[in-house]
Amino acid sequence: MATRTIKLIDVTLRDAHQCLWATRMTTAMMRDIAPRLDRAGFEAIDLVGGAVFDVCVRYLREDPWERMRLLSTWIKETPLIIHTRGQSLFTFEFFADDVVELAAERFAANGMRYHTPYDALNDMRNLELPIKAGKRHGLYVAGGLVFTFSPVHTDAYYIRKAQELVKLGVDAIFLKDASGLLTPERVATLVPEIKKVLGTRPLQIHTHCNSGLAPYVVLQAVKYGVDVVHTATSTLANGVSHAPTERVVANLRRRGHDVNIDLEAIKEVAERLAVIAKQEDKPVGTPNEYDEFHFQHQCPGGMVSNLAYQLETMGLRHRLDDILEEAWHVREDLGYPIVVSPFAQFIVTQAVLNVVGRDKGKERYDTVPDEVRLYVRGGYGEIAGPIDQNLYDKITRGAQPITERPGALIAPALDRLRKARGPFASDDDLLLAAFYDPTQFRALKDAGPIVTDYRPTNTPLLSLINELTSRPAIKSFRLNLN
Repeated sequence: MATRTIKLIDVTLRDAHQCLWATRMTTAMMRDIAPRLDRAGFEAIDLVGGAVFDVCVRYLREDPWERMRLLSTWIKETPLIIHTRGQSLFTFEFFADDVVELAAERFAANGMRYHTPYDALNDMRNLELPIKAGKRHGLYVAGGLVFTFSPVHTDAYYIRKAQELVKLGVDAIFLKDASGLLTPERVATLVPEIKKVLGTRPLQIHTHCNSGLAPYVVLQAVKYGVDVVHTATSTLANGVSHAPTERVVANLRRRGHDVNIDLEAIKEVAERLAVIAKQEDKPVGTPNEYDEFHFQHQCPGGMVSNLAYQLETMGLRHRLDDILEEAWHVREDLGYPIVVSPFAQFIVTQAVLNVVGRDKGKERYDTVPDEVRLYVRGGYGEIAGPIDQNLYDKITRGAQPITERPGALIAPALDRLRKARGPFASDDDLLLAAFYDPTQFRALKDAGPIVTDYRPTNTPLLSLINELTSRPAIKSFRLNLN
């Protein structure tokens, strides 16, 4: 393929610290580096989404809406990205359509110009409202196509899903590879087929370094047609984060492509992040070794390390490989859900229950969380692969499948919320109340405005508290697998 102009999207302020710093980058830490990222020449800068919104509220006690407003004054030229889980927005729960609609309005009102929604099951019914609402409020919308490796997630599957996204009116598509499963061989077949569907719309690649392959995979993806690459500043790259901006730019230029990124600005960002990492006793990214087992269990790296810690507290650290092996088989049993939140947590929790239950003489799936029962019925959306009828009956206890769009089954929420917990000072607060219970809401409001002057805050005690208070996705069990 001829050399081209390739654009980059920066994920340092969102996904990179979510991967390496347990999402604990504060707004104050961003103040000095934000203007440098702004002048570096990115197509857009990823700011809020995934776990960031939730951690802002629960642990940092920073209003995420205020973070959006502040960063939109520090980053004036480059569009800021709001990244959502579609109908679930920032949580593991589905929200009513009126909540999703209002959220899109508030994204735009708080300075976001770019929306990247995805659905963890690639059920595009769960993206219809987020995409259309985002477009109505003037946002550039790049719809997510979540990649995984399985017998049913073929190129034909992804072609069909890309066609569905195009019909919804997206401006672009990003290939989201949260567990770093893409290989050079797969992008050679998959990327050209998706490009055919997109026509003139850009194709982006968002892949992680879990397997160690991402820095090369993104180059090969560009070779076969990708237009935009998501990267992280080197200090927060590699590991289970993204390919480093500096190296990707250098490699793309060596291949003859034009990449209009100011690496001097990125160098300044990397240096400042290194200082913060040292002051806060936080890790910097290092490359991962290739591990074939990763392509079987597919669990994100952060989940594996946290699982190991949790098992150690239960006296089960020696069973880690057994549980990861069981997670592989659970995923096969359940129709190959994609190993991203919340289904990553569902799969691993079920694997733990199966392994521990087997040790006690029980059969697999004798104990099943409510969330797994709902998933098997179709309560989160379309399941890609088949589920054995006998297993379906055992898990669901004979309940009927759910075939409607999940969001359509949820009653409108905003008027009810206004009556029960209002009045609210703003629609931003109304949405916070939709996402969080009164205790979390009140704690956030009591914390006051965001402090924007950075001061090192880390202590061993604070680190311990942060690690022990991560919120589990499975409410019916106490095992923490975030």
